[in-house]
Amino acid sequence: MGLHHGHSHDHGHKHGKGANKKALLTSLIITTTFLIIEVIGGFLTNSLALLSDAGHMLSDSSALFLSLIAMYFAARPPSAARTYGLFRFEILAALINGVTLVLISVYIFWEAIERLAAPPEVSSLSMMGIAFIGLLANIASAFVLMRGDYKNNLNMRSAFLHVLGDMLGSFGAIVAGLLMWMFGWYIADPIISIVVGVLIIISAWRVTKDSIHVLMEGTPSSINVQEVEASLRRIAGVTDVHDLHIWTVTSGFDALTVHLQVEDQLPSYPVLQEALHLLRDQYGITHATVQIENAAVRHDELLCQVGPGHDHHEKHHDHDHNHAHAHE
Repeated sequence: MGLHHGHSHDHGHKHGKGANKKALLTSLIITTTFLIIEVIGGFLTNSLALLSDAGHMLSDSSALFLSLIAMYFAARPPSAARTYGLFRFEILAALINGVTLVLISVYIFWEAIERLAAPPEVSSLSMMGIAFIGLLANIASAFVLMRGDYKNNLNMRSAFLHVLGDMLGSFGAIVAGLLMWMFGWYIADPIISIVVGVLIIISAWRVTKDSIHVLMEGTPSSINVQEVEASLRRIAGVTDVHDLHIWTVTSGFDALTVHLQVEDQLPSYPVLQEALHLLRDQYGITHATVQIENAAVRHDELLCQVGPGHDHHEKHHDHDHNHAHAHE
């Protein structure tokens, strides 16, 4: 589910996303209903393949649930205590989601290894019936999500990919059921379970890694810091660029702070304006704080970061710099 569960962010919070919200909610209801049916069916028919497909469905419904929660929280206004609002909640929830999925897949592997030694009997016909209903549920979910804006919205796209992955799980369970029904190969059940478990752990690993990267204030993977620095240096009148930080507040919403040193006699506002436009148009960063300085601003005692790769520690300072904040 790549934390990649982003929502495209505009500062006006005008999420004209009624269709997306409705599609996500419908899909969540369908997925969760069949998730419960599959869990009950898995225990009744003694099929681990059904339980592992239910585990995959849980990864789906939690991804859909996250996307919905993210849309809800994104619309909440920031407060004095939380100046960014509750955007980070999505990342936190994604981390919890990722860790839970790892635990589910570990349980599936553990159970499957035990079953490989002595495969128990499985009621293969009932199992195939339930897996087939699960497959139909996934197809219904996919159609619902395709009606939303899944091409441009990261949240919707990741939800859609989850449902596609889920179809594989249901299909795998049907194949396992067929093999058991036709040939009595009960070993097919744990084998298919392991395959689905691997699918779950791959998406879980990606989500966990991405969410930790965001929580550690890592640079967004789509942005090259050196390139941003070089672009800012090319602005006419800029003599130095330092203390550049780029981080992700939540998926699809990146923020930046930077200090630009400008030739002493130059009016700073045109430079500021150009920097803001450059960041917005080339890199999609609309939340930028640009500090314009001249040679009189002494940085030796402030120990600003000279650029990426320098490990000076930045001291927080309250100097009277000409501080310009852009909020477009």
